[in-house]
Order: sequence, then structure tokens, then C-alpha cells
Amino acid sequence: MAAGDDISIDGPRPILIPAAALDWQFVRSSGPGGQHVNRTSSKAILRFDLRHTPHLPGDVRQRMLTALRPRLTNDGAILIASQRHRDRGRNIADCQAKLIALIERALVPPTVRRRTKTPRSAIATRLEGKKRRSVTKRLRRLPPE
Repeated sequence: MAAGDDISIDGPRPILIPAAALDWQFVRSSGPGGQHVNRTSSKAILRFDLRHTPHLPGDVRQRMLTALRPRLTNDGAILIASQRHRDRGRNIADCQAKLIALIERALVPPTVRRRTKTPRSAIATRLEGKKRRSVTKRLRRLPPE
């Protein structure tokens, strides 16, 4: 994958994000690597405008906005960076894979929890424990004078 490639996600609801919707920036990586790190801008930073993109279905976009709220910029974009590899191409592919993973996670709607009634046996067990504890504490008291 290169920085000019579209991102497609297959599944029950296929999604295509064109390359024009992705904003790339390349900077120098940190960490070990000697002279190579000082000379090449191999760290890839992907900026995707999540709040205003027309390429995601509305429910998926809303789930992503909710789940990724701490990671969003003030204008609603998400920044994904990768400096794991020594070359730019592999870091670009890594950023795209991270974005795909985030979108795939948001594609699955959360299961709605159905409230259930507390079983009678659980209530009875809890009350029995409270009675036992009450008796124990009552026996520790000094007898009335």
C-alpha cells in the first residue's frame, strides 16, 4: 500500500475511502537507527477527518466519534502515526491497517444489554447471610444490665 492508494473494507457493508480523503505527513522518526534516522523522514502520520467524512455510514461514524473521542483533534480528525519500521512504505501500510482496524471495530453494532430480574435464590442467599451476620454481632454485645 502506498500513500496514494484507496482504502477498501470488505464485509457485509463494504466501505471505500478514497486517497483524497487521507492527509499524509512524513517526519523524522525517533529512537535508534543511527545516521539513517537522521537523514530520512520515514515516520508516517495519517490524518483522517472523521467528523466531516461522507465516506462512512452515519452509524459507524457516530460509534467511532464516541469511541475515539479522547484521540480526536478539536476539528474532529483522528491522527494515526507509525514509526515502527525503517522505511516509509511499511509505515504507511501500518497506518492504513490501524485505520482499517478502527473502522472494522465500529462496523459491529454493540449488543444491547437486556435487564433481567434478580433470582429469588440470590435474594434469599443474601438475606440469609445478613441474618447470620446480625446474629454474630448480637452475640458479641455485652448483656444488658
